[in-house]
Amino acid sequence: MRPVHIALAVLVTALWGVNFVVIEVGLDHFPPLLFCALRFLVAALPAVFLVGPPRVAWRWILGVGLALGVAKFGLLFIGMHEGMPAGLSSLVLQIQAVFTALFAAVVLAERPGRRRLLGMAVALVGIAVAAVDEGTSGPLLGFVLVVAAAAFWGVSNVLTRKAAPPDALNFMVWVSLVPVLPLLGLSLVFEGARPDVEALSRLDWAGTGAIVYVAWVTTVFGFGVWGFLLRTYDASAVAPFSLLVPVFGMSSAALVLGEGISAPRWLAAALLVGGVALTSLPAGRLRRMRLGARRHPELRPRRRAAAADAPGPGPAAPGTLAPADTTASRTPSTASRPSPRG
Repeated sequence: MRPVHIALAVLVTALWGVNFVVIEVGLDHFPPLLFCALRFLVAALPAVFLVGPPRVAWRWILGVGLALGVAKFGLLFIGMHEGMPAGLSSLVLQIQAVFTALFAAVVLAERPGRRRLLGMAVALVGIAVAAVDEGTSGPLLGFVLVVAAAAFWGVSNVLTRKAAPPDALNFMVWVSLVPVLPLLGLSLVFEGARPDVEALSRLDWAGTGAIVYVAWVTTVFGFGVWGFLLRTYDASAVAPFSLLVPVFGMSSAALVLGEGISAPRWLAAALLVGGVALTSLPAGRLRRMRLGARRHPELRPRRRAAAADAPGPGPAAPGTLAPADTTASRTPSTASRPSPRG
């Protein structure tokens, strides 16, 4: 990758990591479901009038919109509202790569190899360590809700791969339109009209800034840049950068919110990131990282061999649609190269 594109990839993952701190700010101003609805409303409008008509069937837009927008982000915002720390949320959501691989094995008949199964096991051990740590030091309900959010992210990833959208930004904008009314309805039912009206009546610059950041910075800008990178390079070159998201998420939460990082949480982070890397990255890329491709170019495997060994999904970042792995062994429905987990 060109240095400027590497810098763009790191910038986007930094923005996605900081996104979890901004979500905490937003949750101080709005009920979680209302905040989630406003996020997608601002992301969809006026962009939906600028990106052109949808380029995939409506069933995929509706399916991803409900799984990603209503279920995944709704559960994430409620989980963080219930006390799940921002930094830990950015880490735990990475387990979506394991859920995606499991669902792809069932729905797309993709058989995970031994390396991918090992990565899943390592990541699940990391989740168990984080659960024990959170259960003894924080609200376990919030942790469970964020894990459930990661599972629905996995569902949306599989649906996205079946849809194979040719334009990632167009797809994400239309997907963002779907959750608005369901989330507003759920907010009225479970959070009440009075809290919603009070939150909107007290809208200030901090609340407005939080909405703009999660809608335009992390969704429209971040997703647009990530889609450009995936159209320019193989997913196996771009997707590994998303492993930086929990690094930026945990560090920004520690700096801005004063969240501590205990020894068990460091262990959970190492296990989760390592497991997701094993689950998500092509074996050829891992081999090059291990041997040092620059010093030993003769050891670099051919692209086709690396692609054939990577049937699973690349890691995705919070706040966005997860990238469909273009290095995967494709079924006929995923033959085209989709663009791009938060």
